[in-house]
Amino acid sequence: MAVASSTTVLPSLDKVDFLKLQNGSDIRGVAVAGVEGEPVNLTEPVAEAIAAAFAAWLVENKKADASQRLKVSVGHDSRISAQTLQDAISRGIAGSGLDVVQYGLASTPAMFNSTLTEDDVFLCPVDGSIMITASHLPYNRNGFKFFTNDGGLGKADIKDILERAADIYNKFTAEGLGTSKGKFSGSIQKADYMSVYTSDLVKAVRKAAGNIEKPLEGFHIVVDAGNGAGGFFAAKVLEPLGAVTIGSQFLEPDGLFPNHIPNPEDKTAMKAITKAVLDNKADLGIIFDTDVDRSAAVDSTGHEFNRNRLIALMSAIVLEEHPGTTIVTDSVTSDGLTTFIEKKLGGKHHRFKRGYKNVIDEAIRLNSIGEESHLAIETSGHGALKENNWLDDGAYLMVKILNKLASARASGLGSGSKVLTDLVEGLEEPAVAIELRLKINQNDPDLKGGSFRDYGEAVLKHLENSMDSDPKLQKAPVNYEGVRVSGFGGWFLLRLSLHDPVLPLNIEAPRNDDAVKLGLAVLAAVKEFSALDTSALDKFVQAS
Repeated sequence: MAVASSTTVLPSLDKVDFLKLQNGSDIRGVAVAGVEGEPVNLTEPVAEAIAAAFAAWLVENKKADASQRLKVSVGHDSRISAQTLQDAISRGIAGSGLDVVQYGLASTPAMFNSTLTEDDVFLCPVDGSIMITASHLPYNRNGFKFFTNDGGLGKADIKDILERAADIYNKFTAEGLGTSKGKFSGSIQKADYMSVYTSDLVKAVRKAAGNIEKPLEGFHIVVDAGNGAGGFFAAKVLEPLGAVTIGSQFLEPDGLFPNHIPNPEDKTAMKAITKAVLDNKADLGIIFDTDVDRSAAVDSTGHEFNRNRLIALMSAIVLEEHPGTTIVTDSVTSDGLTTFIEKKLGGKHHRFKRGYKNVIDEAIRLNSIGEESHLAIETSGHGALKENNWLDDGAYLMVKILNKLASARASGLGSGSKVLTDLVEGLEEPAVAIELRLKINQNDPDLKGGSFRDYGEAVLKHLENSMDSDPKLQKAPVNYEGVRVSGFGGWFLLRLSLHDPVLPLNIEAPRNDDAVKLGLAVLAAVKEFSALDTSALDKFVQAS
């Protein structure tokens, strides 16, 4: 396995090639050779061009004049291509006349925080920040996330940067790249920013517990970092707070991810942290994704706090602090969660679209028009709080949960994770919950030369219209994504994927028979669309 590097002849790439690297508000590509059918497209020269484009974008957006030397922090997760790409990114930034501060192994939330922290010793605040990560994707992938003190860059900004990068790349020569290494007009320095970030997390828990030095003393908490960047949480956050972390696992960074995918939505990963909690008789288990912007937890009995249960728990904590506030979630949350937030907790549930940036931006928009919202959270484990600058920070979410443990014990309300389990009591959870992916065959003549997106929209429109004729099914009165329908005690949502030629179908129901009835309703409505592969749905209804 070789990490991609520049060769003597640069491959010809145009704007279309660069724009293929866009994944919503992130950049994602293949950085390591060796996987069949996945050619490398995130090479050192490509990364250098993207970094130079971000530098130009940043100078423009910060309206920096010639006397200002802007600073950019660069960090990475545990992937095996990280160091190579960090060097390329640094060359692109420094070669554009900006200063670079390398953080090495870091978390995505820490990178954003570095644009806010005021500490000259650690060269903060920086003007912009780049995190090198591809979240939970396989070892051969990598990518970039970009921040300023206004937050993460949006889709339009990423498109702009990639178009600039294509122009910059096409002015590169292999010889020029070879001789440019080490010749920069900007400086490259290193800093241990993670020590600042972890110290702030520790202070937040101590403050919530009434400034007790070790508010988690006596708690046994295990961490599973999945060999990503989150291993710091055990030794740098939990132990200084007094917690015992024996039994924590996969804390060492290993970009081949030999134990399980670092992903709180992955069943194997959740089984691993659950087993660690039960085997070690721990009070709580905490699991992170690769770059620590997502997380989940497990209580002492092995019950998971992820997906709807994590949203319910965070909603309960936030609504205690901000009664009546609006909780913004993605589109695939359950009807039971809505009932829990609105009837049990007295809040308002605003179900929006998939995509963590969509959810966060919607919460910001609601606040701007006078509707108070303090929490934006996806079933994926991305969660952002208003008090934390709307940053989706998996470590900060866990700090909020730790705050609850510590403050409950300080108030004499008991110890252990039962206080958390009690907070989600009354949440109705479906007996059956499935997600199926209905793929669109882009080569099928039924597309008639159109895009998969147009075809998917036509499927959704036809499904929506067909629901009007069935009295047993009711369309959701307020819906922002796809077609959401209730019936047979449950619901389904068919939507178009944000990036791929796929229509994901979510079905939740109290019984398997009811889930099948919902599935059959979808099948009947979409059967005339020959380019839509319904085999996964066919299999589900037939097997049941």
